[in-house]
Amino acid sequence: MKTAYKRILLKISGEALSGDKTHGFDAAALKGVAKQIADVMKLGAQVGVVVGGGNFWRGRQGDEMDRTTADYMGMLATVINALAVVDAIEREGAEARVMTSLQISGVGEPFNYKVADRYLKEGKAVVFGGGTGNPYFSTDTGASLRAVEIGADALLLAKNIDGIYDSDPKINPDAKKFDKLTYDEYVEKGLKAMDTSAVVMCKENGLKIHAFGLKGENSVVNAVAGAEYGTVIY
Repeated sequence: MKTAYKRILLKISGEALSGDKTHGFDAAALKGVAKQIADVMKLGAQVGVVVGGGNFWRGRQGDEMDRTTADYMGMLATVINALAVVDAIEREGAEARVMTSLQISGVGEPFNYKVADRYLKEGKAVVFGGGTGNPYFSTDTGASLRAVEIGADALLLAKNIDGIYDSDPKINPDAKKFDKLTYDEYVEKGLKAMDTSAVVMCKENGLKIHAFGLKGENSVVNAVAGAEYGTVIY
């Protein structure tokens, strides 16, 4: 199988790692994600990964907390997930590294785009933890930022549903799924599947976004091969 992209940034929600659980990790879900990443690497694609922290903590959960404190807690949750994903990738026989936006000695290397670029060229997956390293920014924005910094050809948004809808399909059975959207259409329609700031950053840098359901068989592999299912934002 040929790849449509030489280098990708894969954004995975923290919830995707918890499977059918409401918290923490599901071993099968974690293994499934890692296997797909390893399979993509075997095809020759270079893979950067940003993972959310929602299976442990989201900053907005801290209703009565200082917002900055709550957001830093969320960043630490993404680092926990980054460590788990790297461990799972390595158990699939591929090499991977953790890079963090926060200085956490002994846990991961501080993010440096030149070092990340070298690792990717060497055939190692790089999992980025800590979001942007700043409060008030989501991991969606962290993913678009890292994608631009490493020169990714596409941002693959692996979600719990099979694309982007005009409303929540879990609530509205008549929700309409979009096959394709321009960046401007996404913003004008006020869609919430990805933070508007992240979409605007992708627009400004000409970075294609492909949103799809992670649970589909070989979903990541097929997306890297160029299959345009789900929703493409361009």
